[in-house]
Amino acid sequence: MMIKESSLRRDPDLGGELALLAKGCDFVLPSRFKKRLKSFQQAQVQSKQEKKPGTSSPVPLNSVVSPCALPVNKATSSTPLSVNIPRFYFPKGLPNVCTNHEEIIARIEEAFAEFEDEKANICEMGKIAKICGCPLYWKAPMFSASGGQRTGCVSVHSFVSLWRKILHNCHDDASRFAYLVAKPNCAYLEQEDFIPLLQDVVETHPGLTFLKDAPEFHSRYITTVIQRIFYTVNRSWSGKITLTELRKSNFLQTLALLEEEDDINQITDYFSYEHFYVIYCKFWELDTDHDLYISQKDLARYSDQGIIKPVFFWVFSRGNEVHKEGRMSYADFVWLLISEEDKRNATSIEYWFRCMDLDGDGVLSMYELEYFYEEQCERMEVMGIEPLPFQDLLCQMLDLVKPEREGRVTLRDLKRCRMAHVFYNTFFNLEKYLDNEQRDPFAVQKDFENDGPEPSDWDRYAAEEYEILVAEESGNEQLQEG
Repeated sequence: MMIKESSLRRDPDLGGELALLAKGCDFVLPSRFKKRLKSFQQAQVQSKQEKKPGTSSPVPLNSVVSPCALPVNKATSSTPLSVNIPRFYFPKGLPNVCTNHEEIIARIEEAFAEFEDEKANICEMGKIAKICGCPLYWKAPMFSASGGQRTGCVSVHSFVSLWRKILHNCHDDASRFAYLVAKPNCAYLEQEDFIPLLQDVVETHPGLTFLKDAPEFHSRYITTVIQRIFYTVNRSWSGKITLTELRKSNFLQTLALLEEEDDINQITDYFSYEHFYVIYCKFWELDTDHDLYISQKDLARYSDQGIIKPVFFWVFSRGNEVHKEGRMSYADFVWLLISEEDKRNATSIEYWFRCMDLDGDGVLSMYELEYFYEEQCERMEVMGIEPLPFQDLLCQMLDLVKPEREGRVTLRDLKRCRMAHVFYNTFFNLEKYLDNEQRDPFAVQKDFENDGPEPSDWDRYAAEEYEILVAEESGNEQLQEG
């Protein structure tokens, strides 16, 4: 029996429910209301089909229709197939299912069996590191992570327990190194995390044996290496090296080279003693009271006052504790010296961009460029050199950099143009600016086009300065003997 629309409206209960539905309220109809509503909807469909001319009469509601004869809407009735997306993100490296972990553990236990009481000291951990497939100088982090610093030795049980966790959770060198070196449950590396590793390098590397008689220089060398590591690796400037940064750098590869190269000066990245010697001697010359801090007055003597004053003001106002006292620590001086002598590397370009971006808007405006060039002009006038008008100089610099937006130089523009060193020296290093003005333009173009594995500006500077320092030291010794 069909239910007419009028009878449906006269039903007070169903009418109330429908009124709530019209207002957007959620409700669940009782079963008897559902049946009546379904009958009403079917009647509506049948009446529409009767009104259409030329359409076949609908199938009676009480007739039996075979399920096979009913049309199927595949888009709605078919069950959606589940798509199995394979895992593509492995923050701790891609697991290697072919590695036999138990075989490695067995070899470790055999090696510990050769040690007295199945315990290893830090030197014996070198053998364990090689069995684990790690570079030799991972031995100090392995020793510390296994509790060796507390007890003076590492037992087979403590190390096997540690290495099982690493094999299970860490699947590449970067994640394993970070697990060993970083603090517990810490996903990044801080500066102090590198101290045990570098102390072991100082004490055991053949190229640093002469430092055994000069323990006061151990901390200076370690500080230099740590600052060079963070200068190169920590691209985010956060003071915390992440796994991604560690993987993108060459630090782990360079660390592995230490066991293959006895002359540590051949490893110019991070560990060169000659580079440390140059940096520390430069700092020592400026630090007149030798308290390991330099003032603005001390720093102004660097490079015969070749760097303009606004640069020093920025360097001493970056906001850390030392700079608030108007002094610069040795660690900060490492960053300054490398950035000053090698303005081609990415960190140096960022370092000096921050210096020149006075308002911190991420863009060097024409006002900021003119501000820095004004003091350059004053110095040139004192020297009797007629400076180039700012508008002419500006045209040269914009032609050099070719910024994407006219009149606005961004960090991206400077990195892309590959001539950032010329740009920076023009605005705040008078000596290097004048040297560049006197250079052959074809030589500048040759430097621009050279993509070969040439030594960096820093490597060249350090080599030249080291020869000068050694010659001066030899001359002083001869004078004393004479």
